Amino acid sequence: MFELNKTRLKSVIQNLNKSKVLVIGDFAIDEMVYGKTERISREAPVLILKHSYTNILLGAASNAAHNISTLNKGNVSAIGVCGDDYYGAILLNALKEANIDTSSMVKDSNRATTTKTRISGFATQSVTQQIVRIDRETNEKVDGKVQDKIIDNINAIAADFDAILLSDYGIGIMTPEVIEATTKVANKNNIFLAVDAQENLDRFQNATVITPNQPEAERTLGYEITDSECLLNAGQELLDKTSSEMILITRGSEGMMLFEKSGKVSSVPAFNKSEVFDVTGAGDTVVSSFLLGLCAGASGREAAFLGNLAASIVIKQFGAATTDSKELMETLDALEVDDIHTGSVK
Repeated sequence: MFELNKTRLKSVIQNLNKSKVLVIGDFAIDEMVYGKTERISREAPVLILKHSYTNILLGAASNAAHNISTLNKGNVSAIGVCGDDYYGAILLNALKEANIDTSSMVKDSNRATTTKTRISGFATQSVTQQIVRIDRETNEKVDGKVQDKIIDNINAIAADFDAILLSDYGIGIMTPEVIEATTKVANKNNIFLAVDAQENLDRFQNATVITPNQPEAERTLGYEITDSECLLNAGQELLDKTSSEMILITRGSEGMMLFEKSGKVSSVPAFNKSEVFDVTGAGDTVVSSFLLGLCAGASGREAAFLGNLAASIVIKQFGAATTDSKELMETLDALEVDDIHTGSVK
């Protein structure tokens, strides 16, 4: 067992807003359309909804950038691709409203802005239920000219940041060339580099931390993690495959396991198991708070604890949610002991 001191953790939280972060990745929006059911159409056996309201939420890399922005008071910039279309303008506006700098975003008239539209209906004295989801996206990798513009933007501004997050949702921006350019500038300028990707984690080399959930780790490794011994081997194998300083495997109700190049392995238990409403976007919250924690001087173990603490807050809310330093501090204060004990495997 090892101890994390509340006073020390509070100092880290107070410094989360002092670092600038660049998010490079697959930016998207979630369009949530709500209406009240009126009747069955005479044209076809389908419901007619009277539109009530529409919410625009930030999804994928946009949600990661939003999480960082709420924690560091808007010291975050975005490099990604959007279409030159109706939803492209909505995406850029939503990012700006979240205090995210969009000046280095790239427009591509050949791509659709990634948008997930969920249409939900409700009737009197009934719960709201999703009826249909419409996906608008282009999954092919960005073409050469767009890729070159992305890399030019990375090379132009990345050195001005304290940390970079590569947020890969498999929508097309994360080409080998983009990964290589980002890794090169991060390593050259001693910038923290975090990776949140869903598959093929060994594409990313020499990162500060890679933060897969357990299924994502298993897809890269090619086998299931079935017990504690297998988990220890998996963490070490991922460290070897990626030559990274840390691997943080998130495991839902089982908490997290942090593997460090130094040989330290730490288990962080899950908080708030009884009030889980929605885990959507929780991984974005973990990597965002973990990365900002490192920038604020936290050790890997302390940053993992903060990531878990932040996740315990957002999973109590529906949809991709965020938290801020004030809420983190209040949640930490609510813990009953001054020294928080978590498991140290090695």
